[in-house]
Amino acid sequence: MEEILIECSPGVSGDMLLGAFIDLGVPKDVIEKPLICVGLEHLYCLNFRESQSCSIRGIKVEVEKVDQSTKRDWSSIKELILNSQLEKQLKKRIYEVFESLALAEGRVHGIDPEEVHFHEIGAIDSLVDIIGVCASIEYLKPKRIFCNEPTLGRGFVQTDHGKLSIPSPAVIELLRKKDIKVISSIDSLYGELSTPTGIALLSNLVESFQIPHKYSIDSYGVGIGNLKLPCPNLVRVIKINSIDENLIDQKISPRLEEVCVQEAWIDDQTSEEIANLLEIFRKEGAYDVSSQAINMKKNRIGFSIQIILPLKKQDYFRKLWFNYSTTIGLRERKQSRWVLLRRKGECLTTFGKIKFKQSMKPNGTICMKPENDEILRLQIENNKTAQEVRNIIRESCKEFEAFEDWK
Repeated sequence: MEEILIECSPGVSGDMLLGAFIDLGVPKDVIEKPLICVGLEHLYCLNFRESQSCSIRGIKVEVEKVDQSTKRDWSSIKELILNSQLEKQLKKRIYEVFESLALAEGRVHGIDPEEVHFHEIGAIDSLVDIIGVCASIEYLKPKRIFCNEPTLGRGFVQTDHGKLSIPSPAVIELLRKKDIKVISSIDSLYGELSTPTGIALLSNLVESFQIPHKYSIDSYGVGIGNLKLPCPNLVRVIKINSIDENLIDQKISPRLEEVCVQEAWIDDQTSEEIANLLEIFRKEGAYDVSSQAINMKKNRIGFSIQIILPLKKQDYFRKLWFNYSTTIGLRERKQSRWVLLRRKGECLTTFGKIKFKQSMKPNGTICMKPENDEILRLQIENNKTAQEVRNIIRESCKEFEAFEDWK
């Protein structure tokens, strides 16, 4: 399964993304079937044609509107989506993109999102763009989606609200909500380089705005925009295989990574409160949580609590400490750790399908064991000891089916 890299050059819009996916090889009927499902087939005529921007070829999307007048609000668009026969995951993607637009428009205009009239982004061409791009993602099913940081442009754009400065208020709110960084180095270019529809799609579909350090390219598609700029106005959608340098030697080496360690000593909370705190840490994504009773000042019994967590979550976990515990101080450090590659999956056994996990030793040997929750469940269901359950699983276990790649 390949990954997708969206390259905004310089900005992004819904029609440019859709054109790039078509150029990449997404069949036209993949776009049209969900539009029919939603009941829009008689409201537009959709064409994809070869075009150029500064002599660079690509696909331009043209939506001829049969319905010129209807301005849809979030309630009517929501009804179209939820009442459709779209596949569940595709419906979810489309809904989330439109919902983010409704929330952004509601905030910038100071009204309830249900009352938002979408104007331009509720027009038929934007409906086609959003549904078509989401359908393309579902068709390609990339392992991960990357994107470079987009550029917004400058100047003014004419809307149903009148003339608005660029970036539009909705774009600013979408970027703020998802904390997406933008590039200003070529903002001297006049025009709306990134539209609300384009930013809404990126904010909901892209998993990382940091491009992989190394990757190989399989294929790519180019979508051409409408603005005439002194540089090519296009979006590239590239199928890539990123190269994680920690995994290049995965058959002989464990993986080195940096983690954050946070710890505190607490002597003024009950054991029940401490137990709840530890459970919060686990649920919020700590790699590991430990505690032990200690003697503290004035011979009070307290707790030494330590958690190991991903570096990217250290700010969030500081807030958890100070919100859910009585500590007034927190120790924190970065550490390196070596971890064996692992992955989750399942095996067919006499008991049915059982969840397993595999780990890879430095010499390439793969170890496998059933998840402990599965052992406990089967003990209760079959009135057997843990050892009896393990023996039956070991004797009847079929081939391992992985849910994920090694990580």
